Amino acid sequence: MTGTDPGGIAADRAVRVLIVDDEAMIRAGIRAVLASDPTIEVVDEAADGRAAVDLTRRKRPDVVLMDIRMPMLDGLMACREIVGLGQDARVVMLTTFGEDSYIADALEGGASGFLLKASDPRELVTAVHAVADGAAYLSPRVARRVIDRFRIAGAPAAADDRARVAVLTERERDVLALLAAGSSNAQVGRELHLTEGTVKGYVSAILVKLGVENRVQAAVLAHRAGLVAPT
Repeated sequence: MTGTDPGGIAADRAVRVLIVDDEAMIRAGIRAVLASDPTIEVVDEAADGRAAVDLTRRKRPDVVLMDIRMPMLDGLMACREIVGLGQDARVVMLTTFGEDSYIADALEGGASGFLLKASDPRELVTAVHAVADGAAYLSPRVARRVIDRFRIAGAPAAADDRARVAVLTERERDVLALLAAGSSNAQVGRELHLTEGTVKGYVSAILVKLGVENRVQAAVLAHRAGLVAPT
């Protein structure tokens, strides 16, 4: 597999978001949270996965906040279809359900992030910006579940992943650890005193060296390898 770095959206425009949930009250709550940030624009809402795919095709949002259990087409299948459109929309799964199978299916389906509805509202805004910037975003609670899933399965994932991470330079490991913690390119750059262009170059090299296709897979690997402090 070869890695690619999609980069983020232009810094001079608002992040365009599509909210997808079959409960009107939940959609209203999410819209209210996002309205607190003037750099986020909600372009539309959908109550089922099929409508979400159609609206993504027509309105081209930057980020789709997607519930999992919905009529017509569930969020997991809708995520796969949206990713398959070949547009720049990135999907963040937003749900009350934290079962491991949902998390794994969402990540394997191309989701750029996973956030529980019980999370702090500020985390929702952070996730939108991180994913729009091209980063992976795993809620700390979700990251913990991912790690536990591999531990329970009895696979020697941690040792294997530590070996894979060992091929990275010290600077590349620093970049990967920050990305896995949910930092955007800009935040990584500020933390490590690098330009965003340099950060993107590091990310592209990291994906190739690790043999993963995207930042979410790299983030999961980083958590399992112990690069991110447990929460």
